[in-house]
Amino acid sequence: MLRREFLTVRSRLTPDDVRASAAALAERALDLPELAHARVVAAYVSVGTEPGTLALLDTLRARGVRVLLPALLPDNDLDWGAYTGAESLIRVQHGGKMALFEPGGEHLGPDAVTDADVVLLPGLAVDARGMRLGRGGGSYDRVLARLERAGARPSLVVLLYDSEVVERVPEEPHDRPVHAVVTPSGVRRFREPSS
Repeated sequence: MLRREFLTVRSRLTPDDVRASAAALAERALDLPELAHARVVAAYVSVGTEPGTLALLDTLRARGVRVLLPALLPDNDLDWGAYTGAESLIRVQHGGKMALFEPGGEHLGPDAVTDADVVLLPGLAVDARGMRLGRGGGSYDRVLARLERAGARPSLVVLLYDSEVVERVPEEPHDRPVHAVVTPSGVRRFREPSS
């Protein structure tokens, strides 16, 4: 029910709203010290009215950052490939789910994410504790569990619209808080990354 409410609000955004928010979001995110010092960033390509990521991905790549993008596997886990520019993306329709833009080159395996210094997470909302509400498919829950098993400690950052930072979202026992949220109007930190 809560997911549907956030998706309904997003569905009312115009292409101009999404473009303006994407530019502001990229500007705010690029100010993060974590991204300024990152060598490898795991990210994603926004679709539809999700907060836009392409400007951010291109700027990171221009800075010499290796950007990894997910490719959805049949079991909802994520494989990863390097982003080499918008022309390298392919549109993949996953059954009855939405079409996603994925890396068209070599896939590096699900464990490639453990090399990331920063993981940019999609979401629908984040609460005052840093708990993220995803779309409910569990793909990023698997990513976070994989990072934990590998002892990897990247900064976890969720990209959202301002109205999606809320007081509280439901949580499951396996959920982990993010370190920060970036919205078009700024950054809010919840905890410092472990060193």
